[in-house]
Formats: sequence, structure tokens, C-alpha cells
Amino acid sequence: MALLSRDQTAQDNPAGDIAWTVLDAANDLGDTVTVDACRRVIDANLRGVEPAPSDMAVVVAFFG
Repeated sequence: MALLSRDQTAQDNPAGDIAWTVLDAANDLGDTVTVDACRRVIDANLRGVEPAPSDMAVVVAFFG
């Protein structure tokens, strides 16, 4: 299985792009709970499955 780059993931699924953006910010702030949720969302996108709603809620709420 070939690994996809951040740009390829964003083209396929906007939620993946949001998760990458939040991952960068959460990493800078040391927010490990959000970093873990972002990683699960990104992993789900790469596997072609829907991410858990609870993980998406964490990702979307980060900038809220």
C-alpha cells in the first residue's frame, strides 16, 4: 500500500485536510488529546473509512 501525501489526502477528503491543519496546531500547543484524535481521523481517511464521530467532534471543535 502506497502512502499518500498530505496534498493527496486533502484532494480526496476535506476532513483529512482539516485534520492535518488541526494536527499541526495541536502539536505546537502540546494538546495530546487532539493530536491523537487527528491521527485517528487521518488514518481512517487513508484507509478509506469514515472516522469516528467523536474524533471528528474533537477536530472540528479545536478552533471553535
